[in-house]
Amino acid sequence: MKVRLQRLLAEAGLGSRRNCESLIRAGRVSVDGRVAALGESVDPAEQAVLVDGLPVAAEAKEYWLLNKPAGVLSAAVDTRGRRTVTDCVPARGRVFPVGRLDLNSTGLIVLTNDGELAARLLHPRYHVEKEYVVTVRGTVAEAAVGRLRRGLILDDGQTAPARVEVLNRDRSSGRSDITTLRIIIYEGRKRQVRRMMEAVGHRVLRLHRTRFDGLTDAGLPLGQARPLFPSEVERLRNAGLRPPAIPPPAGADG
Repeated sequence: MKVRLQRLLAEAGLGSRRNCESLIRAGRVSVDGRVAALGESVDPAEQAVLVDGLPVAAEAKEYWLLNKPAGVLSAAVDTRGRRTVTDCVPARGRVFPVGRLDLNSTGLIVLTNDGELAARLLHPRYHVEKEYVVTVRGTVAEAAVGRLRRGLILDDGQTAPARVEVLNRDRSSGRSDITTLRIIIYEGRKRQVRRMMEAVGHRVLRLHRTRFDGLTDAGLPLGQARPLFPSEVERLRNAGLRPPAIPPPAGADG
């Protein structure tokens, strides 16, 4: 049976479909000895598909949940030899992180070799929720909370509305107030939560992702990883088919 080439590569654990499309565009993929074309369909049972001269073989799918500690890079490999999230996961084969957390941020990150699922989880149209507990310098005014809830303008465009709850305001720090918030978003822009807080005038001191869709950090110590249960994988596959628990407020401002 024929399948799109980028889907075959993704299912073989070579990354998301977008990453696999980049491999094809770069001329690194061949089909029956010729350079592959983006968008073509192949029959893996009848045709020889190679990437960088090596045959593409289907890998057993793996799904892991890591509670990432600070100082670990959200990447599969690092040319500078820094510790990465894949070093924290005892996977049998190659896995890659679904999205990323900043080097100094902590919390949940999913790792898998299922490129199709990864692409779905990363696409904003599926509204896969990510929940963060964020500690910032200063007292966060209600006006700032309102801007976060409605959406605001960053240098790469306007954010979708976020669900924001102020958990506590600590005025005992002496030099400056400290505020802790819970922020829920479904986008995944680079350093998004930090940039959102900077846009309303607050520097992030600590950022921890406590939830990724229905997965939480309960019972998973910092630095530890565990395989996902089949029911959890199935829930992730259904991401986007469920309405959000609390609809975000309408409207936006910059």
